[in-house]
Amino acid sequence: MALVFDQSNTIGLLTSKKDLFSLPHDIHYLNCAYMAPLSKRVVAAGRSALERLENPSRIQATDFFEESDAARGLFAELINAPDPRNVAIIPSVSYAMATVAKNTSFCRGQNLVVVEEQFPSNIYSWRRLSADAGIELRIVKAPLDTGSRGAQWNTSVLEAIDTETALVTLPQLHWTDGTRFDLEAIGQRARDCGAAFIVDGTQSVGALPFDSQNIRPDVLVCAGYKWLTGPYSVGLAFFGPAYNDGIPLEENWITRRGSEDFTNLVRYQDEYHVGAIRYDVGERSNFMLLPMLTAGLEQVLNWGPATIQDYTGKLTAEAIAPLREVGCWVEEDGWRASHILGVRMPSHINIEHLSNALLERHVSVSIRGSAIRVAPHLYNESGDLAALVAVVQDIIRQ
Repeated sequence: MALVFDQSNTIGLLTSKKDLFSLPHDIHYLNCAYMAPLSKRVVAAGRSALERLENPSRIQATDFFEESDAARGLFAELINAPDPRNVAIIPSVSYAMATVAKNTSFCRGQNLVVVEEQFPSNIYSWRRLSADAGIELRIVKAPLDTGSRGAQWNTSVLEAIDTETALVTLPQLHWTDGTRFDLEAIGQRARDCGAAFIVDGTQSVGALPFDSQNIRPDVLVCAGYKWLTGPYSVGLAFFGPAYNDGIPLEENWITRRGSEDFTNLVRYQDEYHVGAIRYDVGERSNFMLLPMLTAGLEQVLNWGPATIQDYTGKLTAEAIAPLREVGCWVEEDGWRASHILGVRMPSHINIEHLSNALLERHVSVSIRGSAIRVAPHLYNESGDLAALVAVVQDIIRQ
């Protein structure tokens, strides 16, 4: 079957935002789940920040706090969190997970629930804790039946949580293929069993609407360089009331009450700022990264995650049927989001051969496990998906 795509830049009433980016025209970049390309707006914020650092006299004491508070406020708005002070500035997902591990009570014989092959930054802290404290690491495996994989996997997660579960930690979307987890149902089950509920929102928040007051995570962690469209090495984490009185990984000065008064920093203060500010990474007032992250958050809020879902959904809709027709597996519509499309190839396909063919035709996606992870955004157009489908069809039909 010949595949015909709409080659215009307009899908429904939505228009590609490719002109806001500097992506080469001959690259089909379908890889935001790997790393978001920096928009012209974010790059401009970085350049301006760098120029400011040429003369540090321009940096005032208030800048150490106001720029951090701006990022907290934007993230709180994005996830519908009522108080920005419950948002911490972190360097990575692993940093936040280590903070959670330090501040969660565990007893020998309890268990932790995770899902199979979730991202390593949300695994290694729990492997260490399991080994050191005698806690069972309960890994919920993906079903072998791909016919109803999402539904079965969600059911298995719910069944794995019991009254001995101390903590449940999982993504909203699986990072390898985008399978969706029902966070409202899983979170309710965790609360019913007295377990902490921790969400890695790195592959969802920013592109998929997230309401913290409906989902009610105890902690939500997000790296900034994917769907928040910011730079690498800075992220954000929401901490709920259960962690209001915790102990941070670092004992740094800026998270203490009264730290705004530089003249009194020698009068050491043991009391932390209210909420999650205590969990901020040292030197959180990064004068390069924070302005870029703030610019990224502003543009995501301006676009709106619902718009991103609508646009990417219409973009990928034309590709799913022809991929399935040549024997590829794609998760059922009800158990995936629009911005990550996991495509599993027929078993006889050589993945390395496929990867090379994609590179040769300038199609940028990620190979994760046995899946091709396709992650479009507003800068993509129909021709990008057409290029991907053409490569896959050619490889399978050889």
